[in-house]
Amino acid sequence: MRRYIPILAGAAFSAVALSAAAQQPSSPGYEKKEFTHSAWTKGIFSEAVTVKGIGAGKFVYLAGVGAEDENGPRGNVRHHNDLVAQCEYAFDKIKRVLAAHGASLNHVVKITSYLTDMKNRVPYGQCLTRNFGAAPLPVHTLIGVAALAFPEMMLETDVTAIAPE
Repeated sequence: MRRYIPILAGAAFSAVALSAAAQQPSSPGYEKKEFTHSAWTKGIFSEAVTVKGIGAGKFVYLAGVGAEDENGPRGNVRHHNDLVAQCEYAFDKIKRVLAAHGASLNHVVKITSYLTDMKNRVPYGQCLTRNFGAAPLPVHTLIGVAALAFPEMMLETDVTAIAPE
């Protein structure tokens, strides 16, 4: 019987621990909301996600933004073969979506951008600098890819910002 006491004690402790864990609230301690700003993305993916309750402000996560026409049919890309125009259009969209969630480019903390041709990294960098102006640039990752969601897309940019509450 003595050799079974540690096993029984362990089983009893596990049962109590599991019971206590089951009684914990299921909320992760924050509130997450998804938003869609373009009609064609509804039901496919969220264009922005905000997270509140972590303590630093409201986190705003933007899905990849490119030169997809916000008001056109799915797959309609503006400014074919013009990286600079696609970049400017994408950043105009980014600014509008951030503003809708109480943020601006000054609140951006992380950018990940994808280019279909790394020869365009210099004009892309110039576009980035123009849009951020004198503000400190956020951390940034630039990745070369073979293709993006739609054939005419030359770039796509994911943005994470922390908006003040």
